[in-house]
Amino acid sequence: MSQKIGLFFGSFNPVHIGHLVIASWFVEFTDIDKVWFVVSPQNPFKEKKSLLADHHRLALVRIAVEDDARFQVSDIEFRMPKPSYTIDTLTYLEEKYPDKKFVLLTGSDQLPTFDKWKNPDRLLELYQMYVYSRPGFPGSKYDNHSSVKIFDTPLMQITSTFIRQAIHEKKDIRYLLPPKVWEYIKEMHFYE
Repeated sequence: MSQKIGLFFGSFNPVHIGHLVIASWFVEFTDIDKVWFVVSPQNPFKEKKSLLADHHRLALVRIAVEDDARFQVSDIEFRMPKPSYTIDTLTYLEEKYPDKKFVLLTGSDQLPTFDKWKNPDRLLELYQMYVYSRPGFPGSKYDNHSSVKIFDTPLMQITSTFIRQAIHEKKDIRYLLPPKVWEYIKEMHFYE
């Protein structure tokens, strides 16, 4: 039986405990065997100027998951045309790893604008989407789609935006980040 891989796409700017809690939850409480953190170089819907350099965000995610065999980090989108689109990445990964079955992990905040993604219908025709709850995003027209499964995951009201702002304001938020990530961010003076 092929291994089921949950693909957790994000800019991870920076990665925080909310990301890790959700990834861990999917491995432990669903049929997903492993979660791959796919670090995105540029989200077509986000401005690039607020992004920490690609290699730094990748390093932070690697530091965050280094000791956990359930997780893997992918920089596959760094080598693809920009901006990167989920459907293209999935097609590429499927060709490269024909023995794996890929599932898209995403937050409920993505569903209301999912029809703006590249080839959304094709995406749902070929892949399953496992959706975790995000506060303030009640539902969308995709909620009842046969390829969409919505899960009651632990609610984490932590965002990377909040983390960046808190660091900028010199708050001690060490418990919202994996310890080595917190150390690295402080050492490098990121987001100050």
